[in-house]
Amino acid sequence: MRIVVAHNRYREAQPSGENTIVDSEIAQLTDAGVEVLPFIRSSDEIPSMSKAAKALLPISPIWAPRAQEDLSRLLTAHRPDVLHLHNPYPLISPWVVRTAHRHGVPVVQTVHNYRQVCSSGIYFRDGMICQDCKGRALGVPAVVHRCYRNSRAQSALMATTLAVHRGTWRSVDRFIALTSAIADHLRDYGIPDERIVVKPNSVPDPGRPAPLGDGFLYMARLTPEKGLDLLLEAWRRHPVGALGTLRVAGDGELRPLVEAAAADRADVVYLGQLDRAGVRAAVEASAVVIAASMWHDVLPTVIIEALASGRPVLGTALGGIPYLVGADGPREPAGTGSAETASAVPGGGVAPLPAGVVTGTAGWVVPPEPAAMAAALPVARAGAAALSQPARLRYEQTFHPDVVTKRLLDIYATLPRP
Repeated sequence: MRIVVAHNRYREAQPSGENTIVDSEIAQLTDAGVEVLPFIRSSDEIPSMSKAAKALLPISPIWAPRAQEDLSRLLTAHRPDVLHLHNPYPLISPWVVRTAHRHGVPVVQTVHNYRQVCSSGIYFRDGMICQDCKGRALGVPAVVHRCYRNSRAQSALMATTLAVHRGTWRSVDRFIALTSAIADHLRDYGIPDERIVVKPNSVPDPGRPAPLGDGFLYMARLTPEKGLDLLLEAWRRHPVGALGTLRVAGDGELRPLVEAAAADRADVVYLGQLDRAGVRAAVEASAVVIAASMWHDVLPTVIIEALASGRPVLGTALGGIPYLVGADGPREPAGTGSAETASAVPGGGVAPLPAGVVTGTAGWVVPPEPAAMAAALPVARAGAAALSQPARLRYEQTFHPDVVTKRLLDIYATLPRP
């Protein structure tokens, strides 16, 4: 089987889980015996472009003529079985779907965000969830609020691109929804069920989980939509040391918040931006990983990394987080059954959970509110040992590379030819 993987890499200065996932998926397909033909562009190329190429940048999200020429040559020379598209912006353009179909090549797209509808791709604006452009022929609110790169002109271009390519997206042969929440988003956009397949991402197997550490780990971009301020407010509602240590990893505009918290409380530690070895060490030092997102986060890779290491997850009940921890959608028989509203207590038996806290196969979800998160923190600390093995089992059954790669190959094999 021969597959073209098309992806516009995000700038390396802004660490991207999507870049990491694409690289990992290419490696997994190659290991499975698939011939992968990367069709990769990078936003880091833009500063070094010629003046002529830069002059065409404003139309690139809509058409990207150079990319279409390059792709046509690749498709003619290699006659692949499938084109698998990830991010097309800004240098590839959704037009590659039309180019592939013109060459008789079916197209699969992995949907990593909400950019069929939302110019910023995250349904989040001014500190809160926003879906003002949903259902509109043209996303005028995105232009008014400068949702794309804080620029009215660039927001207008992206809103126009989304309007122009509505038909393009609806011609994609198969959409890979990373979670059940993304599948719902695609149905709402008008994609029929038979063209949507739920297949999550995976991360490499780190091996047998180390014994649980203590306390909590929050690892994410330090930006408003990731919920750092929510978590810190919830943490401050407990006495210093009552919950063990809160480790915070990452960087971003809210870094001063965590630096101030670490200076104020001995139970908050700021780890900064971590490399892969640092990530694994931080996960192993903790008992529970926190995903405090304030937006409909699609599929935080940190959750899969936590499950792979046998660490249950405490998250907000938004986007794909309930699916990931088994509190929504398919659940494996991992010892806890379906989502529960009670938790184990020392000496046996169960105690009612605080209002809003739901236990899933591999963790807990709560409303995105400080009071709910504060109430869930001691529940998660007390229940971490009981959910450690189920967390690892959920990874093995749903997110392990062998499982995910087989699912992807099955998707390719069932595609119709245009």
